[in-house]
Amino acid sequence: MRFIVGTGPGGQGVYLVEGQKAWNLTALDRKVGHDLMGLISGAADLSELVAKKDEGASFDLSAITPELPVAAPGKIICLGLNYVDHIKEGGYDVPTYPALFMRSMTSMIPAGAPMVRPSCSEQLDYEAELMVIIGKGGRHISEDSALDHVFGYTLFNDGSVREYQRKTHQWTPGKNFDGTGPVGPVVVTPDELPKGAEGLKIESRVGSEILQSATTSDMLWSVARTISTISEYTTLEPGDYLAMGTPPGVGHAKTPQRWLRPGEVVEVEIEGIGICANPIVAEEDMRATEAAE
Repeated sequence: MRFIVGTGPGGQGVYLVEGQKAWNLTALDRKVGHDLMGLISGAADLSELVAKKDEGASFDLSAITPELPVAAPGKIICLGLNYVDHIKEGGYDVPTYPALFMRSMTSMIPAGAPMVRPSCSEQLDYEAELMVIIGKGGRHISEDSALDHVFGYTLFNDGSVREYQRKTHQWTPGKNFDGTGPVGPVVVTPDELPKGAEGLKIESRVGSEILQSATTSDMLWSVARTISTISEYTTLEPGDYLAMGTPPGVGHAKTPQRWLRPGEVVEVEIEGIGICANPIVAEEDMRATEAAE
């Protein structure tokens, strides 16, 4: 199944998506809630909702303004250095343990929202990534059972301010600027994709300019291995986000370097999932607009 969380003609809520049509499940059952947590937790009976979806009106998917699939995830854990060619272009050694870092909620935005180039740096980079949404929590999860803990897959653009990422070995500043991490819009359940979402084409682009192009089969740490590894040190909880790293072709490794510029629209696409598109805005322009309102 495919879902989008957002606001449309049917109001705010969780929409079931089929092709270009969407049905507001929240309007059918208030226990669904306003993000995916109602479905993840089992508070609402999904099979029952799907059976009676036609009792409600359908809406055009394009009329829905996306919101974050999970509004307040307990953790946002990201992998760096998960594609060998990306590791090489960054000048790093191939790691024997995944390079993990955390993102803050203020850095996260839904698909379609402005992605903010900060006023203190022009080095806003793009990173196309597969995003995993945890459905069933756990600790010390085996690799064999790890995929049973996945609720769905979506898209992520790990917007990185390289100048600040390189200031420390921890990467935290460059990976946590406000408004730089788009997620969504569509979340796809595992039954609609290859096992572990492997073998899917992944790209980023601006207009007709293809910035990155690879396949999720190139990941060093698969989804199952990643879940198992992370659960060795922390309890994964329903609704947690796991970002699976980016393929080669990022802007800081190009000659000349290719930073995202205000006025552009950057897209991340993964085969079988969809497209996450966001306009780039300068922080100073955004603040001036907000002050004038």
